[in-house]
Amino acid sequence: REALAVRTRVGLFDGSPLGKIDIIGPDAAAFVDRVYANTMSTLRIGRLRYGLMLNELGVVIDDGVAARLAEDRFLIGTTSAGAARIAAMLEEWLQCEWTTLRVLVAPLTTTGAVLTLTGPHARNVLESAGVDFPIAAAEFPHMSFREGRVTGAAARICRVSFTGEISFEINVANSQAAAVWQRLMEVGKAHG
Repeated sequence: REALAVRTRVGLFDGSPLGKIDIIGPDAAAFVDRVYANTMSTLRIGRLRYGLMLNELGVVIDDGVAARLAEDRFLIGTTSAGAARIAAMLEEWLQCEWTTLRVLVAPLTTTGAVLTLTGPHARNVLESAGVDFPIAAAEFPHMSFREGRVTGAAARICRVSFTGEISFEINVANSQAAAVWQRLMEVGKAHG
């Protein structure tokens, strides 16, 4: 039933447990290039890129989407189970292996909620709920993010999809999550 709703109409799920780690500093781009199998330093501000994380033997240990927030700042995503482990590994590498890199690793997984709206009607639901910037495909392309307000709450919205359908990952403060969730559910009824 849930899969059918996401494929034909719209669904909403809580993606909050997925790992979120802030990487900040003058050497942030060089650092994330060492962590991922693919190059992240070429990512433009406002864009997202999927990547595979490797250990020191070159073995894939996690995956996720990285966002370039600024020249010197990335927000990297991990699996839910890997969030604490990856943050600890990154910190160990900075303290023991790459001691000259000027980077701060800040685990943020529990500091905010992620409400993922997905399906063919996701854009209609988000517009009906109230968003203060354009979300048409041409103005808000896949693998990019925008910051603004959703249902009155400050949010960072990522256009990324793990379902294969149009999706919006709505990142809000924990204190705003229930109200945004309720509003999305209310307006979502008209869209099935």
